[in-house]
Amino acid sequence: MELRLDDKVALITGGSRGIGLEIARYYLDAGAKVMITSRKAEGCEAAAADIGNGREERVQWRTGNTGSEEDAEAVVNATIEEFGGVDILVNNAATNPYAGPLIDIDIPRWEKTMQVNVTAPLMWTQKCWTKHMKDNGGCIINLSSVGAFRTNQILGAYDISKSALIHQTEQLAAEMGPGVRVNAIAPGLIKTDFARALWEDGRGDVIAQNYPLKRLGETSDIAEAAVYLAAGASWVTGQVITLDGGGLQAFTDFA
Repeated sequence: MELRLDDKVALITGGSRGIGLEIARYYLDAGAKVMITSRKAEGCEAAAADIGNGREERVQWRTGNTGSEEDAEAVVNATIEEFGGVDILVNNAATNPYAGPLIDIDIPRWEKTMQVNVTAPLMWTQKCWTKHMKDNGGCIINLSSVGAFRTNQILGAYDISKSALIHQTEQLAAEMGPGVRVNAIAPGLIKTDFARALWEDGRGDVIAQNYPLKRLGETSDIAEAAVYLAAGASWVTGQVITLDGGGLQAFTDFA
């Protein structure tokens, strides 16, 4: 079955690279109109040129700080003005300014992690809800992490934020139905620049051997699921799709 997004409008935060850019590419391939946003104009412009070749009229970009309510307001308004609405919101942007034991984190970096990874997705969802989705329906997709399901010696703060995002997903799904579906994707280790420190210099090959599917994830793995949640999945809300090559279950069973 071919899943199509013709005449749908998608807004993707952190859409200039990595998972966000790949989702934007897949959405365009499925017929959607796409607005990508991130902090740097040059990154957004390059991303739009990369995926928009021959279909420039269906991809636009705006700069914005994901954690800024003023920027969220401006980008959502621009999406509606440019394309006539916003049917799909992908809360992909995230940050991880600290690596180390949670007990030692300084409060400013804790607050930044929570602001970008938990508060911002709620804020962008609120903007899309009040300006379009409340009356027209829609779909929210939040990018979480398998780290939400277990402890980690150096990524505790990040993982806590991603666990909170899952609970937020479930709560909003209960509140925003039946018109709006809210789901999350929890990737394992994906070969992106954001996660480079975890997989470069051969470390990824070692990790992959612990996964039943014996490879790390690619951005395309996540984009495929994002198309399913947006274009299909009509009876799916408040759920988390875990995409980690079977690693989480394998570690749980054989730890």
